Amino acid sequence: MFDPRIEKHLISDQGEHIVDEVRKHWAATVSAVLELFGGIVVVLLTFFVPPQAWWVPALLGAAVTVHAIWRIFEQHTDRFVITNMRVFRVHGILSQRIATMPLARILDISVYKPLVGRIFGYGHFVFESAAQEQGLREIRYVGDPDRRGLTIQRVIQQAGLRGAAGRSGVDPFAGAPFAHPPQPQPEAAASVTVAPAADDRHATAPVPDVRRGSTSGWDWLADAQRREDERLAQLRGEAAPSPAPFDPDRTNTAPIELPR
Repeated sequence: MFDPRIEKHLISDQGEHIVDEVRKHWAATVSAVLELFGGIVVVLLTFFVPPQAWWVPALLGAAVTVHAIWRIFEQHTDRFVITNMRVFRVHGILSQRIATMPLARILDISVYKPLVGRIFGYGHFVFESAAQEQGLREIRYVGDPDRRGLTIQRVIQQAGLRGAAGRSGVDPFAGAPFAHPPQPQPEAAASVTVAPAADDRHATAPVPDVRRGSTSGWDWLADAQRREDERLAQLRGEAAPSPAPFDPDRTNTAPIELPR
């Protein structure tokens, strides 16, 4: 009844094991022990009061004594457990309450040591997590808080490097082959279509007829002008004009009016 039986709350099939089980420091029971002592003193007053009123100190002393004993057992059954996967707290005598927090959700741990705690070697843990868990916000009267704080930090580090479970204390990354990054595949060369060279045998533009043996370099232009005049006269229905000497400096560039 007064044993919290921590082992039954472990996930044994997933390799969870206890790293540290924190009991309340004896300073947590000092007030309960003083209350128990006061209750016993009140019960002893039954021998010094009138016989008609003996039941008053007896009843009062018994109530105080029972309450003090209840507080002592309550502190005895309050356990804070650190495992390789999580932290959880089990407390309660008749009705038991369990609060659990995974290691991955612990953001920060603050250790508060009052002056009396520094003298007698205890402190209080304050957990900051992603979601404040009721019952795990503050753990009071933790003995040797510095060493246990380092234990929690070490377990969190190991859980982050080796996975949340940390099964059997074996590093799952040990001996694993290193996966080389995939080598980039060479891109296919862009196809370039080379147009075949133009065949010199096929003329792409008419070449003006240049008369060999001619003494003037403008004869071909005169012939072109003459043919143009003949074509215009044909379109107008006029007789072909007589050829005139070609003057390249007096070439008519005015627009031509054609019959509609």
